[in-house]
Amino acid sequence: MNKAKKAVVLLSGGLDSATCLAMAKAQGFEPWALSVRYGQRHSVELEAAKKIAASLGAAHKIVDMDLRAIGGSALTDDIAVPETREKGIPVTYVPARNTLMLSLALGWAEVLQAADIFIGVNAVDYSGYPDCRPEFIQAFARLANLATRAGVEGTEYRIHTPLIDLTKAEIIQAGLKLGVDYSQTVSCYQADDQGRACGRCDSCHYRAQGFREAGVEDVTRYC
Repeated sequence: MNKAKKAVVLLSGGLDSATCLAMAKAQGFEPWALSVRYGQRHSVELEAAKKIAASLGAAHKIVDMDLRAIGGSALTDDIAVPETREKGIPVTYVPARNTLMLSLALGWAEVLQAADIFIGVNAVDYSGYPDCRPEFIQAFARLANLATRAGVEGTEYRIHTPLIDLTKAEIIQAGLKLGVDYSQTVSCYQADDQGRACGRCDSCHYRAQGFREAGVEDVTRYC
């Protein structure tokens, strides 16, 4: 039997990234999950990521990259998380977060001799972040192949975004078919120390809407 190809999968501990990890495994990859402690409001999502990686049989690493020193986001600064819908790009956008996280994933992929990176960005039911768009992913893939020794020596890096064109309901339905336990995931921007969701922030809104539209039980734990 041929050994499965390695893939680095960014895993936040939320609904989307858990589904993305399950999809990478279903596509025949050997997943290496990467989570980032970036100074986010709570650490419970990282605990969730550990459980998800274990349940899906993925190796798991957590790295530190403290973005509180930069600030500028309700997730990394002394800015209230909005509980009503905002026009334009919301204050929960973290400057350059996906660029930095993909860069960490790229570095680990080069060390692991893996040519594939998975990220659970979505451009349908999402908050309008610029670093979730297909144009950004395409640009980063070009960078990956220009900026690494492996790329220069002939490795072709591929950035996989299997959720990018799916609604939240479609993501949930796909994940359930792959055995994702969504009760383990934490999506809320301001979850409490037990991982219970506020039910009011943007992320909670899209998650709850997704379960309703998928026609399945919402297993989210709320405060």
